[in-house]
Amino acid sequence: MNSFSSSTNLTVEQKLAICQERIQYTFRDTSILICALTHSSGAANRLLSNERLEFLGDAVLGFCVCEWLFAEHPEYLEGELTQIKSVVVSRRCCAKISRRLGLEECLILGKGMQSAAGVPRSLLSDVFESVIAAIYLDGGFEPARKFIIESLKDELSLALQEHTIGNFKSALQQLAQREHGIAPCYKLIGERGPDHSKQFKIEAEIGPRKFTAAWARNKKEAEQRAAGNALAELRGEAAPYLD
Repeated sequence: MNSFSSSTNLTVEQKLAICQERIQYTFRDTSILICALTHSSGAANRLLSNERLEFLGDAVLGFCVCEWLFAEHPEYLEGELTQIKSVVVSRRCCAKISRRLGLEECLILGKGMQSAAGVPRSLLSDVFESVIAAIYLDGGFEPARKFIIESLKDELSLALQEHTIGNFKSALQQLAQREHGIAPCYKLIGERGPDHSKQFKIEAEIGPRKFTAAWARNKKEAEQRAAGNALAELRGEAAPYLD
């Protein structure tokens, strides 16, 4: 028997206890948590369901992730921060965290939603956001922030890792900021070929240190390759992108 099937036999009080243990937060006002766990199918009316809390939780989640990324990664530009945030706060990610926490077992559903097939991903995503809002309303911003960052730490790490892989410029910027307190710069030092098939030679620099330049068919790719050369040479390895 799966966890969802067995959850239909639990009382509301048991679900509240299980939920609080799993999210590592004890509510002063459990009526807020009841609302957060109640799907519209199990509520007397929609205002008593978790829909409004979901709306608030989505905003708190987005703000906390943005604040964390902004503080922890000053080397990233706005576009990069937006890309990483969009991955971490996606419905897929929220549903994944909800399932990991076992919130499926704590949901209060109407009979029509109780199926051995399990809970739709959208409901799992919604309950994660509504629980965030419930913690925020019950305990304030700091407990909500702690819950969010702790719950998402693995997803944040993975998103940051995937963003860096194949992005030599971001990796070099992180290293330069961390080790030298300055950002790398890129200089165009050569061009060749006809206008319709031109190539560009770009060199990466960190302060006074210059690294092996790299050629490519456009400036963006040449900067990536130049950053790749710089990263390799900083590790004591040979530059991979040679003429």
